Amino acid sequence: MKIALIGYGKMGKMIEQIALDRGHEIVSIIDIDNQQDFESEAFASADVAIEFTAPQAAYGNYLKAWAHGVKVVSGSTGWMKEHGDDVRRACTPSAENPQPSTLFWASNFSVGVAIFSAVNRYLAKIMNQFPQYDVEMEETHHVHKLDHPSGTAITLAEEIVENMDRIKGWESELIPTPTPPEGRSGDGSLPIYSIRRGEVPGIHTVRYDSEADCITITHDAHSRKGFALGAVLAAEYTVQHEGLLTISDMFSFAP
Repeated sequence: MKIALIGYGKMGKMIEQIALDRGHEIVSIIDIDNQQDFESEAFASADVAIEFTAPQAAYGNYLKAWAHGVKVVSGSTGWMKEHGDDVRRACTPSAENPQPSTLFWASNFSVGVAIFSAVNRYLAKIMNQFPQYDVEMEETHHVHKLDHPSGTAITLAEEIVENMDRIKGWESELIPTPTPPEGRSGDGSLPIYSIRRGEVPGIHTVRYDSEADCITITHDAHSRKGFALGAVLAAEYTVQHEGLLTISDMFSFAP
């Protein structure tokens, strides 16, 4: 498989190594200083582009790749609110769009997070029956991460909202210490506490608390390698599929 990389930071370099180890070819690497290479023959020859950049650049990168018929796998977050509808239209076949584009998007490509997400959905369905439990979420990342909450936290939160009648939405709070205040989901809103410290790759915790006890599930990433491997697996999947794709398309978990 021929892969183009869009974004060549720590994640891009790790994806490159894993892709090469799995027998793939890197035909183009585009970073902030060589944007003209979107117009190159090398980029157009790619079967798929793997994109990890900033929220403000992601959607434009998709458009540039699609203009050359290149499918995209992206882990960039923060663009969905402004451009989500545009992306869905571009990736959905219609009379006006007979040849839809392809985007595999995930807030987190880790196989472990995919499993954690399935557990989160199932647990939320169960806890919908037990209103004595308040729910809250905590996510911890490295100090270089500018956005909060994390895209993964948003995905997990929306899964909880979808499966719990008493939770109507979520709200985010950036806190300076690793000890969050008491949860307040009793008001119908799921609190997400974001912590930024050190070089933490990513920790996500969902906590259900009652007067009697507390139920907690946590995913703790040891490194970025799991994210990078998942992105390459997603690229392998995307080559054979079309439209707007997600982790739930690639992995199927029983309820």
